[in-house]
Amino acid sequence: MEKDLILDSELIKSEQSRFMVKVYGWMSFALALTGLVAYFTAQSPALVALIFSNRLGFWLLIGAQLGIVIFLSARIEKMSAAVATGSFILYSVITGFVLSSIFFAFTESSIASTFFITGGTFAFMSILGYYTKTDLTSFGRILMMALVGLIIATVVNMFVGGNSGTLYWITTYAGVLIFTGLVAYDTQKIKEMNIIGNEGTEEDKKEAILGALSLYLDFINLFLFMLRIFGDRK
Repeated sequence: MEKDLILDSELIKSEQSRFMVKVYGWMSFALALTGLVAYFTAQSPALVALIFSNRLGFWLLIGAQLGIVIFLSARIEKMSAAVATGSFILYSVITGFVLSSIFFAFTESSIASTFFITGGTFAFMSILGYYTKTDLTSFGRILMMALVGLIIATVVNMFVGGNSGTLYWITTYAGVLIFTGLVAYDTQKIKEMNIIGNEGTEEDKKEAILGALSLYLDFINLFLFMLRIFGDRK
């Protein structure tokens, strides 16, 4: 009996490990795609003019991003794995278009160095979230409430503080702390979200996409807040 329990435990760990490999694989693919789209968009005057010369067009891209995230989160159980995958890839492409703007605000070397700093921070916190025995649920609730406060403070700062006031730097460092914590929390949540025994099924593939989206969003937001600190403006 004891040997069977040990064997079952090892099988569960093995399947969870393979599931997380798929999650990280999709997340990494999406980040690479976003980076390539952002870089090549910044090199194309035609695309830059198309996206940024018209404020309406830019906000339509932002709206499309929000719409895809809501669509995936709300309809993931009813859609096929192919639709979920396609939606995630589309989201990463649109994000690349939007993020091409950072190449006009910051030097390429500082963007690259900040990316690696973000990557190291993400890796450390994700490993922590994966292996810790502590339940991070309560910690996650606090972070989500803090995130709501951060969003409100950021909106207020857009109208009253500009981008040079004290509130700007408060929200910057708060954003780094919040998304650093969310990496660990989301990693643990995704690991536990995996349904043991459904490996290779449609549900398993959709779970991996949804998990990849969650970590992708954490990485992108952490990167943008860190860029405020470490980025060299042109």
